[in-house]
Amino acid sequence: MVEKKNSGLPLDIDAVKGFLAPAEGEALRDYAAACAPLGPILEIGSYCGKSTVYLGLGAREGGGRVLAVDHHRGSEENQPGQMFHDPDLADGHGGIDTLPHFRRTMRDAGLEDVVIPVASKARDFADVWRQPLGMVFIDGGHTLDAALTDYRLFAPKVVPGGVLAIHDVHPDPDTGGRPPYEIYELALASGLFRGLALVETLALLRRINT
Repeated sequence: MVEKKNSGLPLDIDAVKGFLAPAEGEALRDYAAACAPLGPILEIGSYCGKSTVYLGLGAREGGGRVLAVDHHRGSEENQPGQMFHDPDLADGHGGIDTLPHFRRTMRDAGLEDVVIPVASKARDFADVWRQPLGMVFIDGGHTLDAALTDYRLFAPKVVPGGVLAIHDVHPDPDTGGRPPYEIYELALASGLFRGLALVETLALLRRINT
């Protein structure tokens, strides 16, 4: 495995399909490293693994693991005919399948011993997962129902001192969809979290003692 010159990453991250800015990725890495000793790190919505690389590297630094939960059939906006559809991800049956791309990314990043792929809908995974989590990163479906479901099922599982991260938070409705911003507001109003930072469209919140 050859490290990309001056990147600090074990692969060419720009070649990995995804929608994460470098500053957002570095923030995920830093907080994952800090939260890994508190419990497993959960990612909801892995796509082809760009964000998972940062989380996995941070988890390794902190001695932890990442649960990467994604059904790998794409969100609403990834489907054929939609704005963010990528024909390279077509499954040959009228849909998409990102799992082979995700697995290749984990292999190329050397993170197969840190990242545990969970090919499942987050709602179904929540039915069997009971353990507290050191960090939760919500970046799944962006409909109101999907975002609210992910928040309600997993935000309460973040341990005190842990971190809730939400991607695609756009305070200005003219720059992006609103459901991630709305669950960010819910988290702030819940009394369970306080805001830490907003790195481009990545919101970071700390779980407080209640």
